Amino acid sequence: MMNTKKYYITTPLYYVNDKPHIGHAYTTLAADVLARHLRAKDIPVHFQTGTDEHGSNIEKIAREKGIAPKVWCDGISADFRNLWKTLNIKYDYFIRTTDAAHEAGVQAVFEQLIKSGDIYPGSYEGLYCSSCEAFYDEGELKEKNCPVHARPVERVKEETYFFRLSKYGDALLAHYEKHPDFLSPRYRSQELINFVKSGLRDISVSRTKVAWGVPVRSDPKHTVYVWFDALLNYATGAGYNPEHNSPDFPVLWPADVHLVGKEIFRFHGVIWPAMLMALGVELPRKVYAHGWWTINGDKMSKSRGNYIRAEDVVRDYGVDALRYFIFREVPFGQDGDFSMEAFHRRYNADLANDLGNLFSRLMNMAAKYLDHRLPEKPADSEIFRELTSWTPEIHRRIEALQFSEALEKIWQGVSTLNRLVDTKKPWALAKTDPAALKSFLHEMVWCLRLLAAWLDPFMPDTASRMHLQLGVGRTAGGVEPQKVPPLFPRKQEEKTGDPKNN
Repeated sequence: MMNTKKYYITTPLYYVNDKPHIGHAYTTLAADVLARHLRAKDIPVHFQTGTDEHGSNIEKIAREKGIAPKVWCDGISADFRNLWKTLNIKYDYFIRTTDAAHEAGVQAVFEQLIKSGDIYPGSYEGLYCSSCEAFYDEGELKEKNCPVHARPVERVKEETYFFRLSKYGDALLAHYEKHPDFLSPRYRSQELINFVKSGLRDISVSRTKVAWGVPVRSDPKHTVYVWFDALLNYATGAGYNPEHNSPDFPVLWPADVHLVGKEIFRFHGVIWPAMLMALGVELPRKVYAHGWWTINGDKMSKSRGNYIRAEDVVRDYGVDALRYFIFREVPFGQDGDFSMEAFHRRYNADLANDLGNLFSRLMNMAAKYLDHRLPEKPADSEIFRELTSWTPEIHRRIEALQFSEALEKIWQGVSTLNRLVDTKKPWALAKTDPAALKSFLHEMVWCLRLLAAWLDPFMPDTASRMHLQLGVGRTAGGVEPQKVPPLFPRKQEEKTGDPKNN
């Protein structure tokens, strides 16, 4: 019997040069939302994240701290795993580029590509950003600085191995044309297509001046360039090794979606597929590059001192409020400016008022008027039928990574129910027409169950609390409705200040 292909979702590997913040969490939360949604539909999922741990930056940091590079990596990698736990992220596999299986896979790939002629020795001189651990052309610099870190680049010359990227320009363009969603969202794709059309040059894929890396097996004075090493994680994590693939590999590969930040789109949309072509391995189905969370227009960054610690927001507002805000505030894919003022506003308006107040009002009335039993599904409820018909659209939007649009539709449901409560005035029906009140509350309980199911990928704790109070998963008619504490207690207005939390 053949194994079923799992839906394979990846985040980029996060570099362990510093502790994680909300900017790092964004991609991983997006992967978690998609993974939870698919699992709820009984689609088998494999969700991989992890840390990128080699290179001169890590070597330098560890030397300054007076510790071994691996000790530093162990600590920061654990910080990422702890943050994913805090944010209720349920990944299937956490890979580290210092894992023995990954390093063995990288070495095997390098040797195979030397044999095929896709990797060859030479020497390189170029403009190098030590923060990116990447080379840039003069035309890519902004005022002679790195376009990502706004810091001076240095001219580096050394012996190196090259990857024959120039060989794959036509094949990449043909793939982009045949698979128009491979580079997503589409409004970002033209930049990469133009880059490939302008002519690709072979790229350096080893260093002799960096000891902290994967040694080239046949030439150990070279270590594999950190980006080449890191990109291979998507395949090695799925069990790929050209010398002996794991039985898991055909179950997982190809990746269904690589979620990445826009600053690393070129690595994932050009270099990575060319590497796979050289290996004769099927390409991933989609590379999706989202925007940045900025503060005052600048990319969130520890080194620039403008960042927000996710742990602080979770402590003050709860994890689901954060999960909701970052996907409701800005369409996934575009840049968004993070401010605690906007966060606080959405928390009180959308969560405390719209959703929280609706749930409390209806559950408190259900506890009082439904004879201590939650109802069977209503057979003839027009509003329940109407909302149920929205489910396919909400699912499509989540699967298309249109998270803000999915949440907007869900909040249309919240608003619809709030309007119904205001129109029907159930507190008045309690006095004038108790039978009509019961019927109305029956409908509302089932509509709230539907809302909770829709919210589950985005706000799993909130959905669980709602389901528990609504008796989901228990025997029909056997659950006593309870008065409920607020899902999202209102917060007083905050004083605004520096976003940085040390």
